[in-house]
Amino acid sequence: MNKKSSLRVVHKHGPCSQLHRQDKANIPTDAEILRQDEARVKSIHLKLARSSGSSNVDQIDATNLPAKDGSVVGSGNYVVTVGLGTPKKDLTLIFDTGSDITWTQCQPCAGSCYQQLDPVFDPSQSSTYSNISCNSTTCNSLTSATGNKPRCSSACVYGIQYGDMSFSIGLFAKETLTLTSSDVFKDFLFGCGQNNQGLFRGAAGLIGLGRDNLSLPSQTALKYKGVFSYCLPSSASSTGFLSFGDTGASKSVKFITLSTVSQRSAFYGIDITGISVGGQKLSIAASVFTAGGAIIDSGTVITRLPPTAYAALSSEFKKQMSQYPMAPASKLLDTCYNFTKYSSVNVPKISFFFSGSVEVPIAAEGIFFVRSISQVCLAFARNDNDTDIGIFGNTQQKTLQVVYDVAGGRLGFATGGCT
Repeated sequence: MNKKSSLRVVHKHGPCSQLHRQDKANIPTDAEILRQDEARVKSIHLKLARSSGSSNVDQIDATNLPAKDGSVVGSGNYVVTVGLGTPKKDLTLIFDTGSDITWTQCQPCAGSCYQQLDPVFDPSQSSTYSNISCNSTTCNSLTSATGNKPRCSSACVYGIQYGDMSFSIGLFAKETLTLTSSDVFKDFLFGCGQNNQGLFRGAAGLIGLGRDNLSLPSQTALKYKGVFSYCLPSSASSTGFLSFGDTGASKSVKFITLSTVSQRSAFYGIDITGISVGGQKLSIAASVFTAGGAIIDSGTVITRLPPTAYAALSSEFKKQMSQYPMAPASKLLDTCYNFTKYSSVNVPKISFFFSGSVEVPIAAEGIFFVRSISQVCLAFARNDNDTDIGIFGNTQQKTLQVVYDVAGGRLGFATGGCT
């Protein structure tokens, strides 16, 4: 039987998060969240365009990452707490299915470190820490995980850049990782970041849940068999989970086949085949979804659709919501309503269809992005072109149990997952 280990998931800016309690002044506005989301999506599109076209990986030398105050791991992020080192130190990390390498800020800060809630990890205080040597195959494995060739100082140096400008640079090392008291992993490979910038907003770093050999699911595959699942909470004030190992997936989990987006991609590819609004299947040609393909991403907030598919969704949604007054559009979200005068609203159900005719209903919490009661917007956006990759974002994943069976090449969905 596969072992299972479970961590509590909270929204980074919700009242259940210590980051929120410590850093209320820096909670991003809705406009900032959407701006950062756009930057993340642009970087995903750029990364995939690069990995499908050019074979040149050395775009950014680890030493020359721009030292500007960047964004963007994405602001609609979810965090968990894990232990690192011996004795273990608890760290609050963002988890990200679109990244491979796990890293945390480390002492001493050689460049700059941003403010974080937990004390910054000090490798000199741990009896199990060791650096990775420069010319090892382990050091060279960074190229596929980060998109940058490693550098050498006294030991192996990694560099990873996100979104537009956020980055982490530091020593590539191994250390003991503790997920629960019984799930302890020796020699876990991670980045000990000594120069880190960006709006990580209080989190100590990031857990990479992508498909590369350096990701956490790959490094723990002997125990967990490459299976993990999560449920993102319905609101910032509730909790979800991130579990590793056989979740004993309930019969209600419906599986689809994972697709490969590009050869060098951390991302989990999915095949969207259709959308329905209020039980009405939209007439969108299958070729619209296959032109760019799609991924599921825990760090993108708003689902991105091919313009043709988005137009059909928005049009049908407006038709079924015609009794409610519209509100001004924002730059990213253009189907908005003013609900000031209503105590309750009837919202048409939205479902996504995936390969194998699997229908996944979106929870009520996943349909709108609420900027204020007078501007409640449909939480979907259009890509620039039908050939840009679609992204199934975290707003639409709320309350779903999402099961990643990486070894089995499949992805599962079940409704009501956080209960």
